[in-house]
Amino acid sequence: MKLTSYFLLILILLLQLMIPRYAQCSLDSIMDTKIKEALNGLGNISCTSIFSSGKLSSCPAANVHIGMVVTSCACGYGCGSWDIQGETTCHCQCSTIDWTTSHCCHLT
Repeated sequence: MKLTSYFLLILILLLQLMIPRYAQCSLDSIMDTKIKEALNGLGNISCTSIFSSGKLSSCPAANVHIGMVVTSCACGYGCGSWDIQGETTCHCQCSTIDWTTSHCCHLT
């Protein structure tokens, strides 16, 4: 009886090795594919970083119809507290700030 059980276990393990692992799709790969498909329909995204002295950094106007929007901010002196004002301006909230950078993007 034990010999049959061991043989069956070895057979199951060998069958698992024969099944290709790439055949299974992970949720992450499915989501990545869906996101890429959605972005392809939108157009190209153009981004730039704007560095400014002080607590504020604003995105430039891309054109008359479509402006750039802030997607993230960075603040000097290790300040991690910031907010976005009016979709186009980064505002660092710490009391002492020497620089602010805004990451600005728009669809082209």
